[in-house]
Amino acid sequence: MVKQSLKFVGQSVPRVDGIEKVTGQAKFLGDLAVPGMLHGKVVRSSYPHARIVSIDASKAEALEGVAAVLTNADISDLNAIYSGRPVIAMNKVRYVGEPVAAVAAVDQATAEQAAALIEVQYEELPVAIGIDRARAPGAALIHEGRSDNICSHESVVRGDVHEAFAQSHLVLEDQFTFPMVYHYAMEPHAVIAHWNEDGVTVWSSAQHPFQVRGDIGKVFRLPTSRVRMVISYLGGGYGSKSYTKFEPLVVALARKAKAPVRVCNSVGESMITVRRHAAQVRIKTGFKNDGTITAREAEIYLDTGAYDDNGPAVTIRAATRVIGPYRIPNILTHAYSVYTNSGSAGSFRAIGAPQVIFAGESQIDIAAARLGMDPAELRQKNLLKKGEELRPGLKGIDADLNYGLKKLVGASQWKSITKKKAAPVGLACAVTNAGATPVSVAMARLQSDGVVNLFAGSTEMGQGVRTVLSQIAAEELSIPLGRIRVAGADTKVTPYDSSTGSSRSTTCMGNAVQGAARDLRKQLVMIAAETFRVPQNQVKLQDGSLISGEARLTFQEALERRFGKGSGGELIGHGETTPGLTENKMPVFWEVGMGMVELQIDEDTGEIGVKRLISVADVGKAIHPGGCVGQEEGAAMMGIGHTLFEQMVYDANGNLLNPNLVDYRVPSFNDTPEEFRTILVENEDGPGPYGVRGMGEGGLLSVAPSVCNALERATGVRIKDLPLTPERVWRALKEAKK
Repeated sequence: MVKQSLKFVGQSVPRVDGIEKVTGQAKFLGDLAVPGMLHGKVVRSSYPHARIVSIDASKAEALEGVAAVLTNADISDLNAIYSGRPVIAMNKVRYVGEPVAAVAAVDQATAEQAAALIEVQYEELPVAIGIDRARAPGAALIHEGRSDNICSHESVVRGDVHEAFAQSHLVLEDQFTFPMVYHYAMEPHAVIAHWNEDGVTVWSSAQHPFQVRGDIGKVFRLPTSRVRMVISYLGGGYGSKSYTKFEPLVVALARKAKAPVRVCNSVGESMITVRRHAAQVRIKTGFKNDGTITAREAEIYLDTGAYDDNGPAVTIRAATRVIGPYRIPNILTHAYSVYTNSGSAGSFRAIGAPQVIFAGESQIDIAAARLGMDPAELRQKNLLKKGEELRPGLKGIDADLNYGLKKLVGASQWKSITKKKAAPVGLACAVTNAGATPVSVAMARLQSDGVVNLFAGSTEMGQGVRTVLSQIAAEELSIPLGRIRVAGADTKVTPYDSSTGSSRSTTCMGNAVQGAARDLRKQLVMIAAETFRVPQNQVKLQDGSLISGEARLTFQEALERRFGKGSGGELIGHGETTPGLTENKMPVFWEVGMGMVELQIDEDTGEIGVKRLISVADVGKAIHPGGCVGQEEGAAMMGIGHTLFEQMVYDANGNLLNPNLVDYRVPSFNDTPEEFRTILVENEDGPGPYGVRGMGEGGLLSVAPSVCNALERATGVRIKDLPLTPERVWRALKEAKK
């Protein structure tokens, strides 16, 4: 084939789901109704740690309109543990809000009335709220049979940090804390389940339908062929809908009710379903006088809540990502996830990274001041080069980090701005080893009407994956976007995809879709070459037709040549991504996050605003530039949230004090920087189609350290605890003036 100039890839085309969404036609799970569907309500624990003495559901069961009440007595035949948690509380509860029973009724009001009638007797147990209490000597054990509350541990070792510190000219040791924060996807978690003789069908707001299918199969002892996951649109995810949440509970309730059941969380219920890990980070770094980093040591504790969820994976990432994007010959990091009596923490955009990068990049600026160096120059001196190893055993860096930082320095006018001694500006750099599993399969079906239907298991949750996959297919087949169709995942008909997360879809599923489209193109070219009686390399694709010289064959005519006129035959292209994409080396790609901020600081009130934010995203190739900018800015706004005001607050008795969007504040348009700019680096050096590299998480990584660095540059005050609420900043400024 003659190489085509790119027509669709690299263009900010209209979103393929845009009209549906802006007109209200798009269906989210709360919009779905299955015939005969009942409404569910979960009864939740009012204690953070207690034995369940008894559950009396008789009054609820007697209420007219109630079809079923589920308790732990109904799941004795199941493999009732998944992700370290039970389908429903078994013998005890471990956080306020843990499900202890569930009701299915003819309508929501009846379900809620019945739930209020269920009587649960508890025997209270000692409580361990927060990392300090859970790690204290004699702390209450949240899980029996353990010697402590450590859930998991990961370490990274290279060289000899103790010897390196001894030979360093400057050694800094600092401690930082990061708050417990909530994803706030606009759509809270929701599930519909239907159990019948054929198996179980689950409609869910799940990011990883195939993984949830596997968990349900294990819990209910069903082959995966008898578990069907159907995914429509998601109203946001950010990791909150990764892995299995309460799908097994709803399946068990539907099994008992013998009818479909829907359970929809409130915002408060989703806040205790999953959140980001709060963290304590001790970090120690050594430097030579010329700024060369000699060693880094870190000790990280992550509040993983009552159950594992994705805590161990977050811990592994934190132990790696605390190293930063730097060439450090001597490393010793330890990361621990800690069980506490609170709702579980799991995946959240760039797992394990914001907590430790906040610490590491804050300390780089502290070092720059001590060494009398410009912070950008100190970073530039130590940034890893392409191919260099960040952590033993991982693939070398695949992006040009120095080029990205130069773009940031130039675009922000860093050198001229920082000539002013107290300029309120700061910057930070980061890389993350994206946890993308390189397994995706796709199909492209060309049907007799000339429409290509893509079957891809990636979940559309607002990030634009359906549009990007359509662009890739349209580019390869040279057909208008309007002739591409791509729907949501349905595990009964959609080929396997490992997950939608870790910035993987455009790279991994995009590669599979590109392969499927090329397979389909190859079949079409073969038909045209036979028809035109020319070699295949003399056939071109253009606007849905096959062309050789003056000869022309539409795709529909090609199908008729193969199957006969009016036969309705179709061609099916197959594509896949396997670990061979990167020669079995992980990560599949390194994601880059670099940014700079300029602040507005009101020293009388302590209020901080981000006046200017410039971000650099190394995307390899921007399939949809507008979408890339949107992803980067969305991530940056999340970074502004956890930097300035977001924090879930628990009291000493395990009660979440701000379980709503009045008391828990998320960024609004008023918090948007006056100047908000994203620079896309496109070196076409990623492993995905056209050299793409995953993005969407890097944009939040630089915000917190950049803001804290800018605050210190402007006021001389270094704050090491987030969020930077007006009160915290005001008190720090007041203390500094004494």
